[in-house]
Amino acid sequence: MVAFGKKLKELQIQEWKGSYIDYKLLKKKVKHYAQQDEVDGQNREYVLRDFSQMLDEQIEKIVLFLLKHQGQLATRLSGLADRDDEYLSHGPNHDSIVELREAYREVGRDLLRLLFFVEMNAIGLRKILKKFDKRLGYKFTSYYVKTRANHPYSQLRQVFKHVGISAVVGSITRNLADLQDVDRRYVSIYDHPNIHISDPIIESIKAAEKRLLNSTDFLHYLGKHAFIMQDELPSPSSEEHIVNERYHFMSLLLNLVNTFLYMVNTYIIVPTADDYSLSLGAAATVCGVVIGSMAVAQIFSSVYFSAWSNKSYIRPLIFSSIVLLMGNTLYALAYDLNSIYVLLIGRLFCGLGSARAVNRRYISDCVPSKLRMKASAGFVSASALGMACGPALACLFQTQFKILWFTFNQDTLPGWFMAFAWFIYLLWLWLSFREPPLEKEDIVVQHETSGTTVEIGFSEPLLLDFGKNDEDEQQEDDDPSDELSEDTREPVTSIMSAYRLLTPSVKVQLIIYFMLKYSMEILLAESSVVTSYYFVWSTNNVAMFLAFLGLTVLPVSIFVGSYISNVFEERQVLLASEIMVCLGIVLSFHTIIPYSAPQYIFSALLTFVSAEVLEGVNLSLLSRVMSSRLSRGTYNGGLLSTEAGTLARVVADGTITLAGYWGMSELLNITLLPSLVICIATIIATSFTYNSLY
Repeated sequence: MVAFGKKLKELQIQEWKGSYIDYKLLKKKVKHYAQQDEVDGQNREYVLRDFSQMLDEQIEKIVLFLLKHQGQLATRLSGLADRDDEYLSHGPNHDSIVELREAYREVGRDLLRLLFFVEMNAIGLRKILKKFDKRLGYKFTSYYVKTRANHPYSQLRQVFKHVGISAVVGSITRNLADLQDVDRRYVSIYDHPNIHISDPIIESIKAAEKRLLNSTDFLHYLGKHAFIMQDELPSPSSEEHIVNERYHFMSLLLNLVNTFLYMVNTYIIVPTADDYSLSLGAAATVCGVVIGSMAVAQIFSSVYFSAWSNKSYIRPLIFSSIVLLMGNTLYALAYDLNSIYVLLIGRLFCGLGSARAVNRRYISDCVPSKLRMKASAGFVSASALGMACGPALACLFQTQFKILWFTFNQDTLPGWFMAFAWFIYLLWLWLSFREPPLEKEDIVVQHETSGTTVEIGFSEPLLLDFGKNDEDEQQEDDDPSDELSEDTREPVTSIMSAYRLLTPSVKVQLIIYFMLKYSMEILLAESSVVTSYYFVWSTNNVAMFLAFLGLTVLPVSIFVGSYISNVFEERQVLLASEIMVCLGIVLSFHTIIPYSAPQYIFSALLTFVSAEVLEGVNLSLLSRVMSSRLSRGTYNGGLLSTEAGTLARVVADGTITLAGYWGMSELLNITLLPSLVICIATIIATSFTYNSLY
């Protein structure tokens, strides 16, 4: 385990050593404030003023160094432009073009060093702000960002928004592109922004700039939905080699198929759950309990599957498949046994087989960092596709026949189909999955998600050799009295330990996640009851409507990931999405008589799409504000978010069943009211923590 202070010392470019953030000094200062506060209390205004001044000085040091080197790079680029004009005036010459191209690449390499310098300092600033808030209980981050970020002379924006660097990046990119244009077609990167330039330096610069500007694309935006921890700092090559040894493509594919099948299993019964309940002598609104029983069991299964994945991956997956096979068989047999209890037990079994914690953990632990974002995007795509395919498959089961004593109809066929699917999956799993070797106890590969990351493969060649650390510095970093929660990144061992690491910002993001999952579950779970009551929709109509909602996930992710997230800050998208969800909920209320299908479809689409957008930015921000100790182990951030979402589904499904006692005419408004209240509360909470999400 490597503390950030040590990691910074190891990875910093030695000739620029004095210009980095003095993380150790700032950490000492925070520790001093905390100790003084415990002894005799500290004047709050003095602490804020004193620490703000220290941070201002550190940031000014970083920014002045940055501006100095930007100027040097600009001067070199200006000189190269003069040489370019001189060479081209004598006609194109292959040797001259090669020489110029290499000169621009050399400037590009130095720019990469500068980008890496900025990135390390940005990470250090975020960490020290988070540490200050945690140790002293002040909302210092909110105060500091509010007073510095929007000031006309803001230096903080130079570090986090990188004003000016883009001009240097653009100059290098344009000139290298022109030098590649050997046919002199004069294709400008400004006229064709999506033009592909096959130069490794340009690709490296683009990747580094994208991280620094916190911009994204469809793949990265989609990957954020998975909330699978990415590397914040480059891992040692030995650690990356261990992960490569653990990676097996077919095993990854089996995890993604497991994710897909489980989501199909979750939503395949939604269009017919109310009919099935009625056929067994229960009320139609009992469909909320039928759908929600799976989520109830998942609250517990997520914990034991997360713990089990510390020791094995194939065993929990095999257990999951067997339990799901049994659960779906019981679900199908409930019709012939005429027992609502067998139906509920079957769905509980399905929830006990939820291995999504194992799927996430496999991607986090066994997929190399260069493939992890793609695997995360695959995880989300599999979930979205399963969500759409589940209701769509229900359309195909509009038949009825008997084989021996078993009835096959629209109610039982989802259970029989999924039982068969899990049986085939179990055979495939047994034959093809390769259990990765366990990590040695003395090796802990760290994963932490942040708004800024360092791309493995581009940093090492740019770093100079560094000498041994002084003994006194080594002892200072190893000081056992210092706070361990952030820097050691030791995984937590209990749910209470995990809870104590939740800062106000993290709690707000978890509440937002609860709200969006609650709203989506209310919409989806009661859709068959509401539409049959108000619009007399058939099972096919409900199934097609739900499939359509599921199919919007990927197009919306493409639009948001490729455009919205590159134009607006994530916190802006977060707040706007919450407001849109709130608007969708308000429009869903039955206030106009008669309640029309266009009103329901439009409001449902607005709520669902806004919630999907909200989920992506919510999980991205959650990963940035959450403690690094929650990046690994049984009680990790992924488990906490899963539990919050699952609990929301349980409460939502229970609400639907309870609301049924007031009659079908009141069901819609009663179930929407809690959604509206929670949504308004999260908007208010977001406003209070808005600056801490900078």
